Amino acid sequence: MNSAYDRRVAFPSKLGDSTSRQLQNTSPALVVPVGSTEQHGPHLPLDTDTRIATAVAAALVERLGGSADHWLVAPAVGYGASGEHEGFPGTISIGTPVLAELLVEFARSASRWTSRLVFVNGHGGNVDALRRAVGTLRYEGRDAGWCSCSSSNADAHAGHTETSVLLHISPGVVREDQRVPGNRAPLSELMPEMLRGGVAAVSSLGVLGDPTTATAEEGRRIFAEMVDACLGRVIRWAPDQQGMLR
Repeated sequence: MNSAYDRRVAFPSKLGDSTSRQLQNTSPALVVPVGSTEQHGPHLPLDTDTRIATAVAAALVERLGGSADHWLVAPAVGYGASGEHEGFPGTISIGTPVLAELLVEFARSASRWTSRLVFVNGHGGNVDALRRAVGTLRYEGRDAGWCSCSSSNADAHAGHTETSVLLHISPGVVREDQRVPGNRAPLSELMPEMLRGGVAAVSSLGVLGDPTTATAEEGRRIFAEMVDACLGRVIRWAPDQQGMLR
């Protein structure tokens, strides 16, 4: 009962549920959800991005259960670079430089006992910070990477895509009676005005897309696509210079 295999199978899948003794003489790999605390319209909670990143990370660890490495999912980083949403109450943005530094220091510390680390990102505004941070970590010789919770044909914010995923993973938090369409113009058209005045400049609701078309069934499909995409990238483990897994 003292073999490395027996210790490995006894591990929880969550870092927060583990003990330091369980991790002695092991080198688990770590999946770290990175989200945000920001407005998601009148119908979705402020932690929507964090919820999605956490759910994808947990499903990823479950799918990786048969691999040679033991994978753990860490407690989420729940604050990100969300300055474009600061026109709405509840948003808390720590900005790109601070988020990048946080992720670097997180990984430097974790790499004392982990073999590999991957950040699973749930918020598009975090991408620049992830590029900076993981690029630095890889330059330092640390085996780190990152991937985003992405799906094909997704709308921009708090619309069909995110609302569908929340109806699948956390249906109780979706305020059904508050689902109304937002600005449905292409993001490329909205970006110049958003760069000047944030999301509030193009949508008084904070919604870019149409949440009224969202369904739990569609959310199940989108969520599976997110997990499959991250899983393929982790298995291939082919990070570019900035650590993005391809």
